[in-house]
Amino acid sequence: MQWADAVPNLMIGLREGLEAGLVVSILLAALRKMRPENGAEGAVSTAPVWLGVLGAVTVAGSFATILTFSTDVLSSRAQQIVGGSLSVLAVFLVTGMVFWMRRTAMGLSAQLRGEVERAVAIGAGALTLTAFLAVGREGLETTLFLWTAVKASGTTVAPLTGAALGLGIAILLCWLLYRRAVKLNLGVFFSRTAFVLIVIAAGVLSYGLGDLQDGGVLPGQSWVAFDLTGTLDPNSWWVSLISGVTELTPRMTVLQVTAWLCYLAVVIPLFVKAGRQPVERKPESETAPAGNWERLAGKHTVVVAGALVLVPVAVAAVVIAALPPAATGSTVSVGEHDCAPEWKSAQAGAQSITVTNKTAKAGEIRLDDSSGGIVAEIETIGPATSATMSATLADGSYTFHCLMSGQATTASAPVQVSGGAASDGPAPVKPVTTEDLAGPNQKYLGYAAQQLAAVSTAVGTVRADLAANNAEAAKKDWLTAQLSWERVGASYNSFGDAGTAVDGLPNGLPAGAADPGFTGLHRLEYGLWHGQSPASLAPIADQLTQDLAALRGKLATDDVAGDPTKLPIRAHEILEDAIRDHLSGMDDQGSGTAYTATDADIDVTRTDLAELTPLLNERAPNLVQTAARQLTTLHEALANHAPSTLAQRQAVNGAAGAVVETLSAVPTLLEVPPSH
Repeated sequence: MQWADAVPNLMIGLREGLEAGLVVSILLAALRKMRPENGAEGAVSTAPVWLGVLGAVTVAGSFATILTFSTDVLSSRAQQIVGGSLSVLAVFLVTGMVFWMRRTAMGLSAQLRGEVERAVAIGAGALTLTAFLAVGREGLETTLFLWTAVKASGTTVAPLTGAALGLGIAILLCWLLYRRAVKLNLGVFFSRTAFVLIVIAAGVLSYGLGDLQDGGVLPGQSWVAFDLTGTLDPNSWWVSLISGVTELTPRMTVLQVTAWLCYLAVVIPLFVKAGRQPVERKPESETAPAGNWERLAGKHTVVVAGALVLVPVAVAAVVIAALPPAATGSTVSVGEHDCAPEWKSAQAGAQSITVTNKTAKAGEIRLDDSSGGIVAEIETIGPATSATMSATLADGSYTFHCLMSGQATTASAPVQVSGGAASDGPAPVKPVTTEDLAGPNQKYLGYAAQQLAAVSTAVGTVRADLAANNAEAAKKDWLTAQLSWERVGASYNSFGDAGTAVDGLPNGLPAGAADPGFTGLHRLEYGLWHGQSPASLAPIADQLTQDLAALRGKLATDDVAGDPTKLPIRAHEILEDAIRDHLSGMDDQGSGTAYTATDADIDVTRTDLAELTPLLNERAPNLVQTAARQLTTLHEALANHAPSTLAQRQAVNGAAGAVVETLSAVPTLLEVPPSH
């Protein structure tokens, strides 16, 4: 079902190609109804229009060439940043185009006819320039959107074939419309296809934001909304169809899902509303006076046509020539029973290696050195697709490993590289095994058990305060319990339902804070700071004591904290969770202790990092030291334990963002590959 990738690109090519083709058809139709200025029989020559169209096509082709060649010489991270940025830009441009066509489609013919009349009156050069400007904008938008959509689909023959087929159908329809061989309700066509285009644009937007997260420009790469890669078969026809049409993937971050939903929720209602508004159209005879540049163009037809066609090509050639030399390129493939059989020799230095997956399965491709360090990798390569990895090779031996879904890991023959200087690229990342993380995780579990015992003790004290009808003492002891809980490190509900019972929020519950399902520490907080009687809160404290006992019994299980692979994720997510819940005020039920709670999160982050330091120092020697300095800066910014002034809040937010950005590398550095 890799041909599902052709569907969105076919729709883009058809829709955008038809728009550009209609512009050309209207220009040609307008010329058919005109006579030459000397009164001779026949219509005005259409050659200037075709020269303008040729110029627009040349600009679009040159733009696509520059995009392709300029990104090929970039590193993998830079390609992700550039590709993500262009994807977001393409979505904005296409969204604007969709609304523009919605508002002006009915008056487009009259507008273009007026421009043709003015251009003919000036001269053939002005007519060429008019056609170039009318088609050029459509061509650039189409090129950028198709380029980003093909990139999102993957480098395969399917999306390119879909785009070509869509453009071919659009050209055929425009020719038939021009010859009046078919009738097409363009208003209905553009309205209906716009909804499909909006869905595709939403997918390209989420893909682009994912690229920016992978490139380190946007945070939240490890904040995964859902990961169905272990549940869904990426090779099944219906998963391929959904992914191909919508650009959605089985694994998406919270930012990607939020952007996709928000884009559709905002754009679709606005698009529907735009169609209900009356369109103001100018009379066909109302045209703007010609400017000097138009008159000049009219007198120099050959010069104008030559410039429009040749200048874009020359600019593209100069830009490509000025680019730094691309990395040495090679191509390898993945078969059903072999991995990179073409890998027989390599040169030292920068390498750009294209991997072609000839199987019907998705998987991961790694290039490892002799120590097992990962020099380069493609985390996911789809069936029957190609992808490129960038690597910098020093002297040593290098082997490809192919980890395809549902089959044993295969490896290439090792290739010896010699004669090169020490690599100036990133150091190879040695894979982490579950056994490597088991020891640190056991130490964390021991620490967490101590903190949970402290929480239970503090909750018992709160219960005694409530029995003594002493609400003020209960507030102080509640804070002790809450801070002990923060030091456990149960970020992003990583303890599941057991953690929710202890520290859940009323958000989403039918009755809010009054809902019986709202229990735990925050329920006590709400009651204590909203004047509820100690007697009414005593049963809540009793329930909390039971829930803590249940959690302590489950602590070492995989569904709570027993999975060692979650420890690196926890190092990053504890403070990311603090930003989301504490510093935003989302979890404040009246105590106003956001800064104090965040400071406690620093403590458990330090503990987590301490357990992971030996593994991190092998892979990123300066990371732990940098994070330690940033944690101290954040601790000092939180010293007042209250957001007193705007400057203080900005200092806290800036310090928190800096350390979270640094720690975002930990889950990637300490990720356990599938083979381990």
